[in-house]
Amino acid sequence: MAILFLIVFVDLVGFGLIIPLLPFYGEHFHATPATVGALMAIYSLAQFVAAPIWGRLSDRIGRKPVLALSLAGATLSYLWLAFAHELWMLFAARALGGFMAGNIATAFAYVADITTPANRAKGMGMVGAAFGLGFIFGPAIGGVLAGHDPANADYVTPALVAAALSGTAMLLTLVLLPESLAKDVREAHAALPRRNRWQMLAEALRRPGVGRLILLAFLSTFVFAGMETTFAMWSRRQFGWGPAQNGWLFAFVGLISAGVQGSLVGRLARRFGEPRLISSGAVLLALGMLLIPMAIHPALLWPAMLVVALGFSLMTPSLNSMVSLSAGSGVQGGMMGVTRSATTLARVLGPGFAGLVFEFLGRDWPFFTGAAIMAAVLVLALGAISSRPAAEPGELTGPPHPSRR
Repeated sequence: MAILFLIVFVDLVGFGLIIPLLPFYGEHFHATPATVGALMAIYSLAQFVAAPIWGRLSDRIGRKPVLALSLAGATLSYLWLAFAHELWMLFAARALGGFMAGNIATAFAYVADITTPANRAKGMGMVGAAFGLGFIFGPAIGGVLAGHDPANADYVTPALVAAALSGTAMLLTLVLLPESLAKDVREAHAALPRRNRWQMLAEALRRPGVGRLILLAFLSTFVFAGMETTFAMWSRRQFGWGPAQNGWLFAFVGLISAGVQGSLVGRLARRFGEPRLISSGAVLLALGMLLIPMAIHPALLWPAMLVVALGFSLMTPSLNSMVSLSAGSGVQGGMMGVTRSATTLARVLGPGFAGLVFEFLGRDWPFFTGAAIMAAVLVLALGAISSRPAAEPGELTGPPHPSRR
């Protein structure tokens, strides 16, 4: 587990390095806000297409080869990003990176292979912690490397450092990580009939209450991904911010998210129950989205982003827990996979929508529309609470799950 933790942490630091830079990198090549939204979305689109391929492949040939191959692909994508000299190259590099993003899902599958049901939550939590720590350190390092001035930012160095980190993670995988899936298990998986995600989604939607939970997860991720996409463009126009300021702020969001999901959600769920956490998170996320465009001084952005981070961090593990426990014991993995597909799709559509709204309605409107969507989420969440039987606080509590790239 310690080796896997290190591999995921090193790789996610590299991934996080790029996040605060991409909108500036796109505008460096004269991309419009709508085009920047598409640039942010293409990674998740490629990931959405490739995820089932990597999942089936890791079942058939083992976790270690898939981890190594996907990390090698990530290294190449960062190198391409570093030496891009036209906008299409940014799109191609991010598409390659998204297609090769099979490492995190494979890491969670690796944990499932080597743990028992009794200690699986602890194992998943360790990988989730590595994931969260990567998103804390990555944006801060990337912002510092790129610099404060958006007009003269260094986009090459952060991408090269990200490539070096993913390459290091690949070498650690090849040298230190043992295979977790026995040969006979791989052969058994190869003999199983395939089911595509649309069949699984149809099955999920037929389960009472699960369809609404998946919709809530989709909409909250849609709003949060739109905020991630447009915030850097907004802060540049509002305060003249560059990658460094945005990197520190997103590191702050990562720190809050890791703290809330890692230690606070479980205690709150035992006391109040997941449904109330979901509705509270929707209120906080809507409020935070409204506070961002109302910030007339940079200091006001920190409390606004604190509210946003709290809201999303309360909703995500609570929704995952309810989906998991609303499904039967034999199909929990499938239901979680469907939910993951829905949130990945939200990360495709959310940035594109927010970029279009930013370009055609104005820089504040992605946040106003996000707040309106979260108001609708609150109504749906309250409806879900009122339509289910009364439950004691914590009845549905499950281990917190980390949110997706």
